[in-house]
Amino acid sequence: MLTLCGFGASNYHNKVKLALLEKGVAFEEELVWVGETDPLASPLGKVPYLKTTQGTLCESSVMLDYIEQAYPAHPLMPQDPFAAAKVRELMTFLDLHLELVARNLYPEAFFGGKVSDSVKEKVGAQLAKNVAAFAKLAQFKPFIAGTELTLADCTAAVHLPLITAVTKTIYGRDFLADLPVKDYMKMWSERPSMQRVHTDRKASNELFMSRMKSKA
Repeated sequence: MLTLCGFGASNYHNKVKLALLEKGVAFEEELVWVGETDPLASPLGKVPYLKTTQGTLCESSVMLDYIEQAYPAHPLMPQDPFAAAKVRELMTFLDLHLELVARNLYPEAFFGGKVSDSVKEKVGAQLAKNVAAFAKLAQFKPFIAGTELTLADCTAAVHLPLITAVTKTIYGRDFLADLPVKDYMKMWSERPSMQRVHTDRKASNELFMSRMKSKA
């Protein structure tokens, strides 16, 4: 039995959770907050991390690779090496060039903090450039990498709504408006996996915000 350690308000936790649910892999969840992790399982104190019968794994992209190889039923990666590489390319863009850039704005967009105008200007320019590049790779036919659901979709489903929310809040416009993200997320909303993630995320968000206030 696998145990996914983290909390449901985390998009990286939910990326792994979606893959497990879509593949039909049995797993449990263990509530672990950032900074309260097992130092051997997550040396940087980050979540999520994954407990397996062989040991623990940190970094969500590594977990996805492990899950795909260890549980080959209901594959979420193409067999063709080039097609699989294109899926990983999309995942890298989503993680590093979209979500990680937008993360600089989360303190103001979501947590009542303040981000300097210079940071907003820099992040806005970089994000606009990166979204335009992502648009050249993403297919939405109807899935991110083509006609089949892949690990790139598990990544996109948790990151794209955040990009929309952040850019609308900070800049007054959705940087993803020219892409069919709304229809894409509607399609996801009809999948049982996303319905479970959404329900669990809502409950986790309440716990997370309550915890944030108690520490303020």
